[in-house]
Amino acid sequence: MGKSVFIAEKPSVAQEFAKALHVSLSRRDGYLEGGDVIVTWCVGHLVTMSYPEAYDPNLKRWSLDTIPFIPQEYKYEVLPAVKKQFDIVSSLLNREDVETIYVCTDSGREGEYIYRLVRQEAKVTGKKEKRVWIDSQTEEEIQKGIKNAKDISEYNNLSDAAYLRAKEDYLMGINFSRVLTLKYGRNVANYLHEDRASIAVGRVMTCVLGMVVKREREIRAFVKTPFYRVIGSANLEGHKFDAEWKVSEKSKYFNTPYLYNDKGFKDKEKATELLNFLSDPLPQTAVVESIERKKETKNPPLLYNLAEIQNECSKLFKISPDQTLNIIQELYEKKLVTYPRTDARVLSTAISKEINKNIAGLRNFAPVKEFASEILEKESFKGIEKTRYCNDKAITDHYAIIPTGQGFNNLGSLSQTALKTYEVICRRFLSIFYPAAIYQRVAMNLNVKDENLYASFKTLADEGYLKVAKNSFSKASKSSKSEEDEADEDINDTAFFELLKKIRKGANIDFTEFNIKEGETSPPKRYSSGSMILAMENAGQLIEDEELRAQIKGSGIGTSATRAEILKKLETKKYISIAKKTQIITPSLFGEIIYDVVANSIKALLNPELTASWEKGLTMVANGDITADEYMEKMNAFVVRRTNGVKMLNNQGMLYGLFNESAKNYKK
Repeated sequence: MGKSVFIAEKPSVAQEFAKALHVSLSRRDGYLEGGDVIVTWCVGHLVTMSYPEAYDPNLKRWSLDTIPFIPQEYKYEVLPAVKKQFDIVSSLLNREDVETIYVCTDSGREGEYIYRLVRQEAKVTGKKEKRVWIDSQTEEEIQKGIKNAKDISEYNNLSDAAYLRAKEDYLMGINFSRVLTLKYGRNVANYLHEDRASIAVGRVMTCVLGMVVKREREIRAFVKTPFYRVIGSANLEGHKFDAEWKVSEKSKYFNTPYLYNDKGFKDKEKATELLNFLSDPLPQTAVVESIERKKETKNPPLLYNLAEIQNECSKLFKISPDQTLNIIQELYEKKLVTYPRTDARVLSTAISKEINKNIAGLRNFAPVKEFASEILEKESFKGIEKTRYCNDKAITDHYAIIPTGQGFNNLGSLSQTALKTYEVICRRFLSIFYPAAIYQRVAMNLNVKDENLYASFKTLADEGYLKVAKNSFSKASKSSKSEEDEADEDINDTAFFELLKKIRKGANIDFTEFNIKEGETSPPKRYSSGSMILAMENAGQLIEDEELRAQIKGSGIGTSATRAEILKKLETKKYISIAKKTQIITPSLFGEIIYDVVANSIKALLNPELTASWEKGLTMVANGDITADEYMEKMNAFVVRRTNGVKMLNNQGMLYGLFNESAKNYKK
């Protein structure tokens, strides 16, 4: 019987596979071996795409005459820094006594690509190749993954998508960066008083830069508009509350040009006029025209995918998406959580059936042990597969990031931020086994001299999942309210709420005074590193509402595995700045100049919908909906058309005016 090679993406993962196999293995140079088993590893990418000069030495010199560069057949080469490990892996895969290769690289598009490149350059033939697909690095999951390993041919579509993604980035990077640098690099360098300037663009990177610059320019162009609201103060059996004026059809201000919106005036003069009218005389008796009492439920949010946890950690700990990814990767490698690079926010049916094991393990984690015990005692995990928290159709490669219920011996080696992040993931996970939080809400309209005053109150009737959701390290703070419920007053005074329940239509309530509250419109917010990740996930829209985000279907800009790296790359190239303390993103002057160059040459690169459509195309290839050839044909045509388009432009002089406009906003 032939030997089996298990090839992992990096040494630490290979070590976990070696442990799970329960075979006595001896350490060799670059691999482990014992009995019929060999375990080896890559060190990330061992193979890369060759630069144009590998096709023709003359292509090393950048020239408009040699682009667009579209290879008929792509060339690849082993990375010099890891050639030794590649040679070891190559010889192992091709050993005569090796019968089966178990591919244990990361379970996703990039992991598939890493192995396929090694296999291609090592010229592996005549071996059985099986793909191991796991959701966590626990021993049980690794053993299950090996047992259920499928023939590698079942992942050919995923492999095609991986190759296409690399070719796409290569073609756009080589052709667009070269044509823009050749065409505009001297102009940019002269403007910035530099010796030279390279204009680096990319399918995702340039689109994200565009989002940052557009937002910054919206903020600059924004003009604050003041508005004035009239607030009445009432007294109900010793309990004071405020009610806000809101225009109604009976109002003398209905359909007049004086209103900023239905709750405020453009000018203080008109607000004062209303205030004087309502205050004559004081106290002023109002009649309750309508009163509405209802229960409102707030369901536990969906589970974390990578984008959601990156946004959460940006808000909680002011750390970058890249730092968050490193933390989740560490938690994964220490067997504490499931696979990090996932877009799904739900469980699979398969994991739902044995989810009690994950919950049971959490009895060993002090901050949540009482909740885990309560869920097991009440068996509230039963039937989770019939809820919105389980949906096989919403899962591509992996289900949501959840705790494994294992790996607790590694807790002591975690940093404080990693430990807190783990707690956040555990609480979000356990929340879904608790009922919704229930609020009681009372809203009433009051009539004073045919003008309408509106008051709304709510109180928490049943905390439901909220008792699990609050982190042990959180400081008590008022939650930020959305615009639509900012008028709601949170009432903790039980006696007052009971009083509100008794009020009936037609009742009289006395107002003791009226005041004017001045406000002003707010400019758009700058992106933070976390909110940018969410905007990338939603194809350029910053959708802060969790429920709405869950309903958005389709591919975003980049993938869960690449988004953090894109932001890091933009910062490294000095196109953007990310404030360390706040994680707020702003463009640099250089970034704005690059934006103007692209906007006036290859504007399509700034279009989030177009960038997302390329990503969606790759997903369609991975799903077998379109062929790799169909995708490549469109990609080649796009690159050729846009590159040739730039070569024909003659707009360098016009750009200086745009550069000057941007430069006004930067201190010299």
